[in-house]
Amino acid sequence: MTTCRPTCIQGTPLPYLGQSEVVRPRRSTLAVPASQSRFYGKADQSMADEVLLDLEDSVTPATKIQARVQVLEALQTYRFARKVTAVRINACDTEWCYEDIISIVQGAGNRIDCLVIPKVDAAEHVQFVDHLLSQIERKLRMTRRIGLELQIESARALENISAIAAASRRSETLIFGQGDLAASLRMPVLTIGGGRHEDAVDYWKYFLGRLVVAARANGLQAIDGPYAQLHDIDGLRTASERAAMLGFDGKWAVHPTQVQVINESFTPRREDFDRASAILDAYRRATEENQIGAVMLGEEMIDEASRKMAATIVERGAAFGMSAKAESDPQTTMGTVEDSTSSDSW
Repeated sequence: MTTCRPTCIQGTPLPYLGQSEVVRPRRSTLAVPASQSRFYGKADQSMADEVLLDLEDSVTPATKIQARVQVLEALQTYRFARKVTAVRINACDTEWCYEDIISIVQGAGNRIDCLVIPKVDAAEHVQFVDHLLSQIERKLRMTRRIGLELQIESARALENISAIAAASRRSETLIFGQGDLAASLRMPVLTIGGGRHEDAVDYWKYFLGRLVVAARANGLQAIDGPYAQLHDIDGLRTASERAAMLGFDGKWAVHPTQVQVINESFTPRREDFDRASAILDAYRRATEENQIGAVMLGEEMIDEASRKMAATIVERGAAFGMSAKAESDPQTTMGTVEDSTSSDSW
């Protein structure tokens, strides 16, 4: 099967992960209430990597059907140029789900990249949407397959997360749904993305880590959920950097003002990118020219594991337009491990 690798904002392919057939830039995903047409233009002009038109939680039951119409109008009106374009449908156990899928794909399937499935509790939810999409795509003779993004939002979902992640080759991301998960776990928190106690931050790391493991094991991107306190930029930055440090690829935004901070948090720092580039260069010279598998770079020993870690940072940075310095840092020196150790010091 041919692998499709769309380019990101700067035109550089993102690294291929494995299970999913496409890997798209998703540092920031701007969620837009489908029933609020006045927000569409701002989303179109934003710097978000992805725009998500939401038919689920941000739309009241009374306006669900009208919101579908508004989404179709938005997809025909706005280009959302150089952005991943997605629609979040209603959950599989609701009365709106199948009509969401049929209406959106038949009306604008050529304008969307993905459907986001909320409240995925089991692999069967993913397979239902997958099969229905296959039928519609065949009927419409569509040549481009629509991807899936899967929201993990309950204790049951976490229990089934590995099977969920492996349920469809359409799947591209696992998304951490912190608000509904907190309710499912009966946690005493009232703010999505926040918590009352410092120890709550460490508590969330378990769930974030569990999602990252399942995503990476199945070749998917890991996306953190939103931070609802719009004016708490410092808190947003902390939450974004925490997710990035744990291996997440991006985070949802609920307002355009959050996008810049999120993009910065999921783009490698210049010093990290330069250091990673130096590691790759030093290791290449050591292995190809000097036939050495472990080498000293400055005060640090580097080997094949170091190369893999550095490659991850360089690939991510290059995808967003970063390039290595023309010359190596003059303070960086390279030598063999034997140069810096002896039998006495060992």
